[in-house]
Amino acid sequence: MEIPVRAASDDEAGFFQEHGWVRLPALVPPDAVAELRRRATGYLAAREKQRRTLVDQAFGQSRDIAESDEAFRALALSPAMGANATRLLRGVEAVRVQVTNLLVKEPGEHAATEFHQDFPWMPMDRSAMLTVWLALVDVPADMGSLRFFNGSHRYGVLGRSFTRAGDDQLSQHPWIKELELSPPLDLVAGDATVHHTLTVHGAPANHRDQPRLSFTVTYFDAASLYTGTPYQQTDGLGLEVNRPFDHPRFPCV
Repeated sequence: MEIPVRAASDDEAGFFQEHGWVRLPALVPPDAVAELRRRATGYLAAREKQRRTLVDQAFGQSRDIAESDEAFRALALSPAMGANATRLLRGVEAVRVQVTNLLVKEPGEHAATEFHQDFPWMPMDRSAMLTVWLALVDVPADMGSLRFFNGSHRYGVLGRSFTRAGDDQLSQHPWIKELELSPPLDLVAGDATVHHTLTVHGAPANHRDQPRLSFTVTYFDAASLYTGTPYQQTDGLGLEVNRPFDHPRFPCV
């Protein structure tokens, strides 16, 4: 099957490179989003709710959804999605899929998502990586759309979050609050935000009476080499240190 995806514009690519994030309105058309939402609702209704980690307290997830669902796989592997990723990541010729996720933030169940970077956990030797966050329902700002610190991707790897309660990027690096915080975003289903793996981002709790549903796919530079850093997703796959991620788990787009 095919999921239509529009191309990012030159202005959107420029905004991403300057700010470390960008909003892509109507990335996926309404009829395709409706089908993705139908599938997502079924998966998330059947998920086992977990509260073991600080991440679990912020949102629920159905990890690697593209491995089991043809529609989400078609979206993640869409040539148009790959083309958008390479356009936004300057100097990158091709990308691999790192992970796909269905995310849910339930009102009254999940707390705010602490401000963090994605990259400090990763076993890649370079940080050319981004995540597409696609709204599967209308997500007004007070439902928990993402916020970003503009330009924070320019400051390198700032350390891990979600390791101790209250120990997020803002407590580790108070100067980040001197950067401009992106405005609250009201998204409609099919809108997406895209953020660089070094961009400090977070999300408020869901203050509406409906779950916040979204799909995410993370892409990284296909030329990246494996560092051997322990990471649940890559442990045991037989990847070789200082070699590319040539494995079916990381298809090239």
